[in-house]
Amino acid sequence: TGITEIMPELTPQRLKLLTQIVPNISRVAILWRPGTLSPNAFDQMLNDTQAAARSIGVQIQIVEAAKVDDFDGAFATITKERADGLIVLVNPMYVIAQRQIIERAMNNKLPAIYEWKVFVRNGGLISHGADVLDVYRRAAGIADIILKGKKPADLAVMRPTKTELAINLKTAKALNLKVPQALIATADEVIE
Repeated sequence: TGITEIMPELTPQRLKLLTQIVPNISRVAILWRPGTLSPNAFDQMLNDTQAAARSIGVQIQIVEAAKVDDFDGAFATITKERADGLIVLVNPMYVIAQRQIIERAMNNKLPAIYEWKVFVRNGGLISHGADVLDVYRRAAGIADIILKGKKPADLAVMRPTKTELAINLKTAKALNLKVPQALIATADEVIE
């Protein structure tokens, strides 16, 4: 039982958001940590994202980084393969090491979209994912239900119901990118 804040199903939308900021993008790397998603969830996300990529003429490259020590190699691969955009799938280790990921993306002049807005608050370009605070508020409701006698095994894992979009215009400027005004207008948080 419980609630998840991970939303891999939004990855095709993340790709499209990235192409709005970088219209001439042709190759996007997806950085992920193996084991974060079930094999079925990963395959579904990858198939959906590849279909979205084909429809807009973008190639997808999957790059794994299981531990912090893998970041240098992962970014070397991303650079060698000439990715001009990056999607970072969230997991607990990446959240802890977010500054290292953001720094490597910036050092490589790589526009990146993240799953949680905390990355944007710490210098990342853009994020689109679950409203994490809402997820945690809802978790309190699950605890209340359990405390009132419901068996945890009888409760399904709940999905996020709210998403949020955050944009860091300082980072866009540093990357020499212009964020479309229409995208800024739809953002839940804009850092200037």
